[in-house]
Amino acid sequence: MKRRQYKSYLLLTLSAIFILSCTNLEISETDSIIDQSTSTGGIFNGVEDPDASVDNLFNGMNRLGDQANFFALQEVATDEQLVPTRGTDWGDNGIWRTLHSHTWDPGHQYILNTWNNWNQTIFLASEVIDSRSNASAEQVAQASFVRAFAMWVIMDMFGQVPFRQPDEGPDVDPVIFSSPEALAFVLSDLDVAIAGLPSVAAMDVANQNRGTKAAARFLKARVLLNSGVYNGTGTPDSLSEVVSLVDQIAAEGYALQAGYFDIFKQDADTETIFWLPTSIGNRIWNGAHYNTVAPDNTGGGWNGFATLAEFYDMFEGAPDNNYVGAGQEERRGWVPDATNADATNLGWAYGFWVGQAYDANGNKLKDRPGNDLVFTREFPGLVGNNERTGIRVYKYHPSDGSFTNHEIIFRYADAHLMKAEAIMRGAGGGDATALVNELRVLRDATPLGSVTENDMLAERGRELYVEAIRRTDMVRFGQFTRDWEFKNPESVGDDHWNLYPIPTNALLSNPNLVQNPGY
Repeated sequence: MKRRQYKSYLLLTLSAIFILSCTNLEISETDSIIDQSTSTGGIFNGVEDPDASVDNLFNGMNRLGDQANFFALQEVATDEQLVPTRGTDWGDNGIWRTLHSHTWDPGHQYILNTWNNWNQTIFLASEVIDSRSNASAEQVAQASFVRAFAMWVIMDMFGQVPFRQPDEGPDVDPVIFSSPEALAFVLSDLDVAIAGLPSVAAMDVANQNRGTKAAARFLKARVLLNSGVYNGTGTPDSLSEVVSLVDQIAAEGYALQAGYFDIFKQDADTETIFWLPTSIGNRIWNGAHYNTVAPDNTGGGWNGFATLAEFYDMFEGAPDNNYVGAGQEERRGWVPDATNADATNLGWAYGFWVGQAYDANGNKLKDRPGNDLVFTREFPGLVGNNERTGIRVYKYHPSDGSFTNHEIIFRYADAHLMKAEAIMRGAGGGDATALVNELRVLRDATPLGSVTENDMLAERGRELYVEAIRRTDMVRFGQFTRDWEFKNPESVGDDHWNLYPIPTNALLSNPNLVQNPGY
């Protein structure tokens, strides 16, 4: 493929910028065509192979399977996940603890990585979209979908978005979109995506790992539902359109599906709207104990991630165990015991693993020092933990493959609850309580008499736990700065934590950026 060609002194300049940060959206080597007719940024003549560039964009989206960066900022910084230090394991210089306790700062590595990764994605997508790349309408639509997702991430997490045109060289500091400006940009991209992407019906799993009309409508509904945060008014735009977008998704056959944990297999189902071929290994093994194994991973787990008892207690069921017969709703899952652990379930829990763990033969598992492996509800703190503290969480199960490349990004139950919330907030067009209860009955949970904002947030937590949307939901409901176990008391009620700080390196490389308040 062709490479960008620069004079030697410009290459040195670019190298220096890269050392500082990707934040300045510097031009890196891609399959773009740049001539050297100027002494600054060169002239952009388009990407050489738009189809390969679109492939590259979706390959980049596979980073959503990571356990750090975006996932950590969306989950570990909430009441759903924490990564306690166990002896010296998972200490990592406090990188996990500061997220859960809300004591991070602009130098946090996962904040920097998230900023760099998704800003770079915006730039690469812009290259494809540029008319000089001569991309087809569908290629432009795919790139617009990816750019909208990437810009949503930066807008949602940081409240401002740097933007560079493809032909602007490294001597040009990217302009900064305010949150309302970025909101308008994202919505425009999604309109382009909806118009140009293919219609892919439910159950067509082979074609759901790229942008589709349903996926773009889902993302637009999400953005509109959160638009009160982004536009600075507290009042979301076009709630009626959220309802309409979800109805259009349903018209393509997408629907709620019974059998909660079956949804997270790689088989076709009516819920999956958009998935990525990224390994589910992080979702299984980052919380599994060292001595819990599977046929395709006899080395055991990494014994890190867990959840708080207060989150577990949001679900129906006995608080002290999750064995069969504990009165639990389906989404809380169940834990095999000596009577039903077998080669089918491998002794592994579905959902929330608390209490004594067993192997596939029904034998009690031990921790490495030789104690019964009993996962406890409580922690002594974010430090000072043994191998057994904390309830473990699994939606993907190793019996279906420990490292299967199939992680769900958007699914219909989320859209269903977005519609219910839009109606609750005044959109009209239905009964919010009836919609929530439709889902609850399907999940073997008791129907609610009426749905309040607190009920709606809790229901989203129960349905969508560890699907990387909890922080966004909590911010929208004004609950991200409330107290939970191990949060820094000085951070409680301080709304500046609703946005992450602009990374230090970003501020150094782009003087147009201004640090978010409170940092």
